[in-house]
Amino acid sequence: MTGSLLIDLNCDLGEGSPHDAELMPLITSANIACGAHAGDEATMRQCIALALRHGVAIGAHPGYADRDYFGRRELDLPLPDVFQLVQDQVRLLQALAAAQGATLSHVKPHGALYNQSARDPLLATAIAEAVQQLDSSLVLFGLAGSELPRAARAIGLRAAEEVFADRTYRADGSLTSRNLPGALIEDPAEACAQVLRMTREGVVRTLDGTDFPVHADTVCLHGESVGVVAFALRLHDALRKA
Repeated sequence: MTGSLLIDLNCDLGEGSPHDAELMPLITSANIACGAHAGDEATMRQCIALALRHGVAIGAHPGYADRDYFGRRELDLPLPDVFQLVQDQVRLLQALAAAQGATLSHVKPHGALYNQSARDPLLATAIAEAVQQLDSSLVLFGLAGSELPRAARAIGLRAAEEVFADRTYRADGSLTSRNLPGALIEDPAEACAQVLRMTREGVVRTLDGTDFPVHADTVCLHGESVGVVAFALRLHDALRKA
């Protein structure tokens, strides 16, 4: 490949990590928890202010209101309830951003809501319609190749296909469940190599040793991971050098 490649580096913030201020200068998009699975209005305001200071795109990170499980427990809610929870959380962040003279650029579901919408077309459509009816200019982030970006595009909403720096993939292109061994990549060098391969070659090596095709518009870095600041610095540097 010749020439340069633009890639967005996003991070889930406002979830209780002490490193939000250190991470913000290293990313290009911030997914801010909207007070359901984590965060509150104070942390949302702080993250908005940090994003404005560093020229980082501001996005909503809505999830299930299930703090005991950090929004990572799959729930079976009626689709109208999912529609409403997404709208309520995004609308709250919109209002807090507007108070600081900012606007939202994107929405990325969190945790179990994200994973379920990757494989459930009806749930994906409910989320996409909730976002579109709030602001059709918003970009919906979803797992690369999954139902969520597909549902967004089907109703005319822009989608960003997301890949993960520190997660492993299964043979079907889905993320390995956090409940299974090998779900997380703990070696920063291995994680950086995975990101560069996904962004430059369009493939990811799965746990069974095969390559799965992926399209990467944005790369996710988890803000609560151990050693995340050092890893973010390394990944940021690797992407710039590449």
